[in-house]
Formats: sequence, structure tokens, C-alpha cells
Amino acid sequence: MLLKSTYLTCPLVPEIHKTSAPTGHPVCNITYNRDSWVKLLQLPDEYSFDEALLLCQESPDSWIAWVPSYGEMRLHRSDFYC
Repeated sequence: MLLKSTYLTCPLVPEIHKTSAPTGHPVCNITYNRDSWVKLLQLPDEYSFDEALLLCQESPDSWIAWVPSYGEMRLHRSDFYC
């Protein structure tokens, strides 16, 4: 039996370091990798965890992440702590 993955597939792209996000929040210059856990600035809902697992870098400033008790979501670099 052939199983298909429901996760997005995307090529790994090197991070581009920026000093601020479009919202004016400071963005750290740490280079994140797939499978890194990050601390969220705001919870997606009141019952979700406060951390997210980075799954795939979508652009230099955004990631597809998985939040326990919530699911997959798109995060901008300004959405999580350094």
C-alpha cells in the first residue's frame, strides 16, 4: 500500500537576514532550520501550545509550522521569539 504525505514539500532555501519585519516588530538574525521548535508571540487560539515546530521554509520571511493542539499554520519571522 502506498501512503501519500499530506505535508507541503518545498526546497530548502537559505535564510536572508533582516533587521525588522513589515509590522515594525524586531526580527532576530538567528538562522532557523527545519525541525526547530520556536516560541510563539501570540497563540493561534486559547487552547493551543505556545510553541511551534518549523516544517518548511516558504519564503525568506515565512515558515509553514505545526502547533500542537492547533495544526499547521503559516508563520512570519516576527510571529515567534528568537
